[in-house]
Amino acid sequence: MLKAKYNYIIYKFFSLYTILLIKIYFKEVKIIGRYEERNKPILLLSNHTSWWDGFWSMVLNIKVFKRKFHFLMLEEQLKRHIYFNYAGGYSIKKKSKDLIESLKYTAELLKEKNNLVLFFPQGSIQSQYKNQIKFQSGLKKILENLENEITILFQVNLIEYLNQKKPTLYIYFQEYEGSNSTFHEIEKNYNIFLEKCLNELKEICI
Repeated sequence: MLKAKYNYIIYKFFSLYTILLIKIYFKEVKIIGRYEERNKPILLLSNHTSWWDGFWSMVLNIKVFKRKFHFLMLEEQLKRHIYFNYAGGYSIKKKSKDLIESLKYTAELLKEKNNLVLFFPQGSIQSQYKNQIKFQSGLKKILENLENEITILFQVNLIEYLNQKKPTLYIYFQEYEGSNSTFHEIEKNYNIFLEKCLNELKEICI
């Protein structure tokens, strides 16, 4: 697998490029949620609805969390776009022994309090209108390999056009506050949050 590397110039360029892309293609970005700094590494669990998802999470990190950003990419894609490797990207290769190594490496990254790891627990791109998503087993493996306390945050990305040429991006986030940090409990609470966000957006847009 390819582990994350950091080059300050490439990372800075990637951050500025992300902000520019969002300004060009979206009418407005609304970030909705509250965050209390706990000086712990962050595991950011997000719905996976489009090519844009990583950029949206990076915007949230830049605006709110201000952490060292890390994200998983399929190995063949990361090799084609190797510059992402120098901006926090690391690889995963599905249906191989390397998959377990990548998930263990994710737990290693979550030992450092200044790190944030973006993870898509559903494992594939699905419609934003699904009010329930099924988590794949990757998250369970990460949780099993954790050796320290972390902050788990839920993110839900939704877009709406209405009568505008460009969509408005709604980024909802919420800290997982459950005392039981098991795979199934996190999945259950994420889906409660997802449904809440969908309902709130309906109320805004009706």
